[in-house]
Amino acid sequence: MGTSVIISAADERDAEQILKLQYLCYQSEAELYDDYGIEPLTQTLAELRAELELGHGLVARLGDEIVASVRATTDPDGTARIAKLIVHPRMRRHGLGGRLLAEIETRVAAATEAKRFRLTTGHRSEANLRLYRSRGYAQTAADRSNSRLTLITLEKDSPDAYTTSA
Repeated sequence: MGTSVIISAADERDAEQILKLQYLCYQSEAELYDDYGIEPLTQTLAELRAELELGHGLVARLGDEIVASVRATTDPDGTARIAKLIVHPRMRRHGLGGRLLAEIETRVAAATEAKRFRLTTGHRSEANLRLYRSRGYAQTAADRSNSRLTLITLEKDSPDAYTTSA
């Protein structure tokens, strides 16, 4: 199923579909932590459009439907922050999240001076943690957000971080 999905850059025209998919995908996270006020569920269309303008965004399409998305920005210190990796519930467990993660890493590394990749997820989000660890990410921090949530930060070096130019 994953091979018929096309990954491409997201643009402003995709924002509304991404926001709807984001709302659907984060329902399970909200339920897991009993918190329906999490930022992905309260983000506005204008805020999402601004995110797309500031950084890199990708979408995965199955025909005309956006079935997955991810966004990233790079800090001046060379840290690429990957966020909101979402896959439609019916498309999960087919490798699409891993494909999107690899593609955003490749594109961000090619377009910026990224030295490392960083992402964050909740401590109970086992599928997310499993995916990130399988892709070489290691936990660097655990910050208790509230009584229900500890945010786990994971990082890995960019392959280009070790390349030097003469």
